[in-house]
Amino acid sequence: MSELVQIYLVGGAIRDRELGLQVVDRDWVVVGATPEYMIEQGYEPVGKDFPVFINRESGEEYALARTERKTAKGYQGFKFNAAPSITLQDDLARRDITINAIAEDQKGQLIDPFGGLQDLKNGVIRHVSGAFIEDPVRVLRVARFAARFGFRVATETMEFMRAMVEDGEVDALVAERVWAEMEKALKTDAPQTFFQLLRDCGALAIVLPEIDNLFGIPQTAKYHPEIDSGVHTMMVLEQVTKISKDPLVRFAALVHDLGKAATPASSLPSHKGHEKRGLPIIKQFCQRLRVPRKYQSLASAVAQYHLHMHKMGELRPDTVLRVLENTRSINDDNRARQIADCCIADARGRAGFEDREYWQAELFLKFQQAAKSVDSEAIAALYTNGREIKAAIQQERIAAIKAVDKTPYLSRSSLA
Repeated sequence: MSELVQIYLVGGAIRDRELGLQVVDRDWVVVGATPEYMIEQGYEPVGKDFPVFINRESGEEYALARTERKTAKGYQGFKFNAAPSITLQDDLARRDITINAIAEDQKGQLIDPFGGLQDLKNGVIRHVSGAFIEDPVRVLRVARFAARFGFRVATETMEFMRAMVEDGEVDALVAERVWAEMEKALKTDAPQTFFQLLRDCGALAIVLPEIDNLFGIPQTAKYHPEIDSGVHTMMVLEQVTKISKDPLVRFAALVHDLGKAATPASSLPSHKGHEKRGLPIIKQFCQRLRVPRKYQSLASAVAQYHLHMHKMGELRPDTVLRVLENTRSINDDNRARQIADCCIADARGRAGFEDREYWQAELFLKFQQAAKSVDSEAIAALYTNGREIKAAIQQERIAAIKAVDKTPYLSRSSLA
């Protein structure tokens, strides 16, 4: 059999190399082999649904060429055929988009039966075949690749995505897959593209209704009432990518205004109280998608206190301390920076405000350093009662915050 077996490099490694990007993972497809042959050659089987093997030396995945047939709704409703008779083109034809359906043989020759190289050149994301509509995860993947590469989605591919929404295929997506794709999207250069594309095809309302609910909700009257909260959120997400690569910060920026979708008519147009209304929505959002706790923690802190940040120059020292305590920022420089970055993005997420100076964040960090400088251990040594220790430390921190000179900041332009 060995003379009939052919091994090809496939997918993302070729795509990224052709785009001049660093190749992180390499995947291989094996044509003409059986599972028994792979094991005899020393490969370690790991695949559950179809034969996938690990090369013990390189740690890279080698999958038998396969086809798939839809048997039920959802991304798990497939039956696979990995017989030795399956050709390379058969395998490439089952892939999602053309830029992922390019292979390279062991002589370095590229095999591109579906025009992926041309689509790479033109910056287009296009489905390989009509089988695209059988896997709802592909809706998320297309949106993520568009966000990552800045490519446009082919019109006919977008039509397929809308059809998958209308046919209920997207309803079958499970939380883990939605979060996995969303987290990857948050790490791209244009995460707002991911959410906008999902909205354009109708999938956002199904997989991320908390985000979709913001569209059509008036933004706070004081700051550009002509745009709605959904548009503002996308602008904030765009701004935060210029400030931080931290996905936790980007997630917090994304969900900071979720409470506005729950604002009663009596509270419009000020959205008074939306910060607290957003907390249970963020909690539910994170629980439903199984978002790691570290994301929820920062997001909740930003949602609850971003309006305090906008008024940082007006707050009393004891209020500043409460903000620092409740956001767990006093002794955590990184946490304070994360919150500051989110609020900078929120302030700049408005037309004409993109380059606006936001001294409030700088002042917040000054306050944080002042509170952090208090020697709590030395104070604790002076008292035996826990309540007295806590009160004394708080008083010293308030005094330190009060001693910060706010004048240089208050003389600069404000958010209003």
